[in-house]
Amino acid sequence: MISAFVNCLKIPELNERIGYTLLLLFIARIGANIPLPGLDPAPLQAFFTDQTSAGGGSLVGLYNMFTGGALLKGAVCALGIMPYISASIIFQIMTPVVPALARLQQEGDVGRQKVTQYTRYATVLICLIQANLLILALQNPGKLFRGFSIADYGPIVLLDSWVFLSTSVIILTTGTILLMWLGEQITQRGIGNGISLLITAGIVSDLPSAAATTFRMFNAPVGVKGLGAPEGVLMVVLLFLCISGIVSITQAQRKIPVQYAKRVVGRKVYGGQSSFLPLKVNYSGVMPVIFASAILLFFQMISQQLGAISQMAFMSDFAAFIQQGSTAYYFVFGTLILGFSYFWVSVMFKPLQIADDLKKYGGYIPGVRPGQPTAKFLDFIMTRLTLFGAIALTVIAVFPDGLLFYFKVPYQVAQFFGGTGMLITVGVLLDTLRQIETYLLQRHYDGFLRQGRLRGRSTGRTRQLVDVGEIRSQVRFWRWLGLGVSVGIICRILLDYV
Repeated sequence: MISAFVNCLKIPELNERIGYTLLLLFIARIGANIPLPGLDPAPLQAFFTDQTSAGGGSLVGLYNMFTGGALLKGAVCALGIMPYISASIIFQIMTPVVPALARLQQEGDVGRQKVTQYTRYATVLICLIQANLLILALQNPGKLFRGFSIADYGPIVLLDSWVFLSTSVIILTTGTILLMWLGEQITQRGIGNGISLLITAGIVSDLPSAAATTFRMFNAPVGVKGLGAPEGVLMVVLLFLCISGIVSITQAQRKIPVQYAKRVVGRKVYGGQSSFLPLKVNYSGVMPVIFASAILLFFQMISQQLGAISQMAFMSDFAAFIQQGSTAYYFVFGTLILGFSYFWVSVMFKPLQIADDLKKYGGYIPGVRPGQPTAKFLDFIMTRLTLFGAIALTVIAVFPDGLLFYFKVPYQVAQFFGGTGMLITVGVLLDTLRQIETYLLQRHYDGFLRQGRLRGRSTGRTRQLVDVGEIRSQVRFWRWLGLGVSVGIICRILLDYV
């Protein structure tokens, strides 16, 4: 593992991409820590601390996790990247339904760029709506957050004027657009999926707070019962099992055997070998969880804010009905994960095309006729795998809620025992390591996700003829830049919790 990290610094292109990614993530974290002019986040932070110590947190904690702590800090990026994800979900659902969007999607890069442009416009519209509702609701936070009292915690909004409202809406919208641009730049010029990495960086930034809370659980003040060694061992084992389960679900696949018939071309015989077709159990990855969380957060935020502003009681009741911890929340959450899992598979997995490709190259599945029967067989297998994967995703996603509501584990600690955040973090890290491994294997280095050294692989230098001096001159700048950015991120996170 250490040698793989060292080898990353020996590849100029990979080194440049990693440094560029760290730099943009650092900029995103700065945006999550710059407070919005005219807001005092201290009352909201104090209220959230009281709620989490009492075993709550619900919507505030979940949305704050997706924004990387920006919501509770009243930052310029308080809306996070969720408006862009919501707009992407809307257009992905509308594409198979609306013929015009379907035609654009089939026109290649030009059509996809058009759809992306429409998604950006929708993101701006959603940001304007959410920012207006958020600022208006924060002016009267007692209706937005049940139990919040201005007399006890103090006002959140210090300025009450239309100038403050308009400027705050523009700043919040700009913050989300900046995050969207940073995510797209990371995807194009960096390493990994930019949007997912932005969410992951925000989730990981809460790790020092979780470590501090865990430390206080085992070192309670005098007169307060703390946890002992048995509970500590149980938590470590449970954390290991949760991470192992997430990795297993993410990496698990069913291998469908494929046999290729022999073909005679001139004097040579081709084919005749056996292979397999890998079908992933969790084909859609963490996308169903992200989509389901985004949809629930969107409707919860809109319902709560409309109820707080317009005095409509049924909107507030609807928000409480689908609040985290209620039976309706878990039913809707599981249904959305199941629906988005099948929707993603139906969009990305094409059994008829796979069957045609196998038939074209002389391949067939033993016991299944080529053509349409093969497509039906693959569709049947993928349907069952998707059902199991969706159920597993739902169990992992709601497991921390059991620790939070039934065993009274603090929210900062419970969110790392599975859940939406852990699913996203593990899935994104595996995908990023897989992309880095591709660069390493292309230069004949060992990767992260493989054990052992392949026979004939170079152990030290690459097999390409390169100028060592040129490599060192290109690598030196990005090496120190990446190190400086990493140290800056760590210091920034630690300062937040000192």
